[in-house]
Amino acid sequence: MATQAQITAFIGQIGPLMVKYAKVNHYQCVSAAIAQACLESAFGTCALSKYHNYFGLKAGSSWKGAVVNMRTMEEYKVGTLTAIVDGFRAYDSMEAGVAGYYGFLAYSRYRTVKDQATPEAYLKEIKAAGYATSSTYVQNNMRIVNTYGLKAWDAVLHGTAAEIPTIAAITTMNPPEYTVGKVYQLSVELNVRTDAGTWARKLTHDELTLNAKQNDRDRDGALDRGTRVTCQEVQKDGSDVWIRIPSGWVAAYFKGNTYIRAVA
Repeated sequence: MATQAQITAFIGQIGPLMVKYAKVNHYQCVSAAIAQACLESAFGTCALSKYHNYFGLKAGSSWKGAVVNMRTMEEYKVGTLTAIVDGFRAYDSMEAGVAGYYGFLAYSRYRTVKDQATPEAYLKEIKAAGYATSSTYVQNNMRIVNTYGLKAWDAVLHGTAAEIPTIAAITTMNPPEYTVGKVYQLSVELNVRTDAGTWARKLTHDELTLNAKQNDRDRDGALDRGTRVTCQEVQKDGSDVWIRIPSGWVAAYFKGNTYIRAVA
C-alpha cells in the first residue's frame, strides 16, 4: 500500500505533466486522468510503474515501442476476476508515459472523451469505450478524485488557478484490515491461487479443500460468491491485499475493489 508521502509525491509529480498534455491535446478535464494514474499504478508503486506505464496501457498490434509482459486481472464477467498475461507498453520516463496516455486516447473509440468537462462524465465515457473491464471503474476513480481533491487540477488546466494544488485530503485510502483467524465472506466469485499475486497459478476444482469444493458449484476452481473463508495469513502488494485461506491465496482487496468483507 502506498504511504501518504508516496501518494503526495506521485500526484505532485504527475499532475503538472497531465495538465501540460491535456492542454496540448485539447482535453476539458484532467482530474479523472490523474485519478486513473493513481488507481492503475497504485500511486506509482506497482511493478508496471518501473516502465513508466501508469495507466495500464496494453501494447496491441499497432504499438511499435518497448513491451513488457505482465499478469493482470480482468473482469470480463461482472463479479468474476480472470488472470491473464498480456503485453504492456513501456516508456523511458514519466513524461513519456503521460504523453503515451494521450496518444493512446487518440484511437477513434475514445474521440468523445476529450469533450467531457467533469470527471464523472470523463470516466463514464472512457469506461463505455472499453478502456477497463472493472464494473466499478468509475466509482473507484471518483473515490480518488474526491479523496485527494483532484478537481483542483481542472482549475489549473483552465487557467482559473495559478498555483499547483496541494493534497486536499490527508486521509489515505486504506483497504480493509484483515486479521488472521477471523472469518470473512466473498462478495464476488474468486479464483484461488498458489501464491499471493495475479502471477500465481490458479487452482483447479480438484486442488481445493473438501469444504471449498462444496462452494465451487460450477467446478471451475473459483469459490462462489457468499463463501465464508478463514484468514490464515495476510500479504500486501502495493495497495492490494491478499489473504491465505485453507485452499490457497485469494485477492481480498484489489485495485480499489473490496472482494472479501467481514461477516456481518
